[in-house]
Amino acid sequence: MTRAQAEAQAHVLAVDFAACDGHGLCAELLPELVGLDEWGYPVLRRPTVPPDLLPHARRAVAACPVMALRLNRVPTPAPDQLPTRGTAAPRRAVSHGQPG
Repeated sequence: MTRAQAEAQAHVLAVDFAACDGHGLCAELLPELVGLDEWGYPVLRRPTVPPDLLPHARRAVAACPVMALRLNRVPTPAPDQLPTRGTAAPRRAVSHGQPG
């Protein structure tokens, strides 16, 4: 994979709640995307990380004391593969009668 292909991928935050101890560093380091619930556990306001916040997201992931915060890459479709307006998936015929 080239560097350009890697940059074209979206980055998404995820929390491993089984590992999380509710330290709150992620919300402190990345308040634009992570909040805390009433018990101090992270709540993702928006899982997709915009490119300008990517360095901050990486820092928050690295600072998690129990490695519960993850940053995953999600491939983005090429522009020619995106659905266009007015295009729908083909419909299947549905029979409402009794089989004959």
